[in-house]
Amino acid sequence: MPLIKHIENNISDDDLLKEYRHSQNQQSLVVLYLRYSDLVFGTCMKYLKNADAAQDAVMNIYQELVIKLQTHIVDNFKSWLYVVAKNHCLMQLRKDKKAITIELQPAIMQSEDFSHLDSMLEKEKELEKLSDCIEGLNDEQKKIIKLFYLEEKCYNEIVDITGEDWNKVRSLVQNGRRNLKICMEKNG
Repeated sequence: MPLIKHIENNISDDDLLKEYRHSQNQQSLVVLYLRYSDLVFGTCMKYLKNADAAQDAVMNIYQELVIKLQTHIVDNFKSWLYVVAKNHCLMQLRKDKKAITIELQPAIMQSEDFSHLDSMLEKEKELEKLSDCIEGLNDEQKKIIKLFYLEEKCYNEIVDITGEDWNKVRSLVQNGRRNLKICMEKNG
């Protein structure tokens, strides 16, 4: 730390800036920034009105300086730094205004309880069983059940598609439904 104090007292802002731009040695920039860190913090407090946010801004502004000082020519570092700090805070405030805060209601949030996954897995198993039971029907019933339940066709549409008699279609639907119920109960 004595080295920093020594450098801090003996080298001007302009010389520290030149040293940083020439060598990219951040020690020169750190010394320069520390000289005005109270100014930066005060500016950030003035605009952000929150100590934690101001401290974050002070750190972020330093990171900005590392990049900006490589391309910007600065005549008066203190004044330029004040403008950078002010602009940073204004941008932060603008960004915070755009961010919409929504209070999440516990009732609509997914709970840590994973029982909903269990119910989904149960439904999946039931659908697999139903599919197996449909495949176990005789070909005539299988075709009619698929048309009636899966494709949601009415009796008249099924008659048109299959050419079967209306009463036979009705009988196949009822018998197929009964056989599916028996199969599902048998398989748990």
